[in-house]
Amino acid sequence: MSEHSVSRPATRILVVDDDPTVAEVVTGYLEGAGFAVERAADGPDALRRAGERWPDLVVLDLMLPGLDGLEVCRRLRATAPVPVIMLTARSDEEDRITGLEVGADDYVTKPFSPRELVLRVASVLRRDRAATTAAPRRALRAGGLAVDPETRRATRSGDMLALTLREFDLLAYLMEHPGTAHSRETLMRKVWGWDFGDLSTVTVHVRRLRAKIEDDPARPALIQTVWGVGYRFEAAPSREAVG
Repeated sequence: MSEHSVSRPATRILVVDDDPTVAEVVTGYLEGAGFAVERAADGPDALRRAGERWPDLVVLDLMLPGLDGLEVCRRLRATAPVPVIMLTARSDEEDRITGLEVGADDYVTKPFSPRELVLRVASVLRRDRAATTAAPRRALRAGGLAVDPETRRATRSGDMLALTLREFDLLAYLMEHPGTAHSRETLMRKVWGWDFGDLSTVTVHVRRLRAKIEDDPARPALIQTVWGVGYRFEAAPSREAVG
């Protein structure tokens, strides 16, 4: 490295898994990809380490002693936004959906390819950074909703909405493209930045978003299902300058 080069701090990943073999393999691959990795073997230790030095992303096992991964994810996300990739040894869809519902950005089912996990980590981080460095976007209003992508604040009839990172991104994207039917594949690519992944991720987030913005989530008026295609935001938004 030349004397004029600037050393940038490595992206910090917190790996939480009580299986030392899995943790060691994951750590090795992530460090090989240039990430700085810290390890925790249980939920309380993960929360303590995150509190001491907030990570850029957390790889979090679902089945942990003492405090399971779902509760750890809830507590992390209640403190501050942080991308979370959940690891689960279960193949049951309900477990995967529960992980997404508490705010996980992605999940990987054991046994998994460490190389695929590294790709997922890079993809989630790339999406989050793109959202941070993107050009300013205008606020949107429609159907009693107000969404400001710059401050990442969303309200419904004046009341603040408690949205996860991906719920906010999904709502903003749909409101920016009213009247257009989007496939789940398109939404996964545009909102999550993934060219691969389980499409139930999109389905779960749409369901949770409807529960927060619709008068009757069972009969949604704003985010409508277009059978055979995907989803469409129906109310035409009005745009206004931020600030």
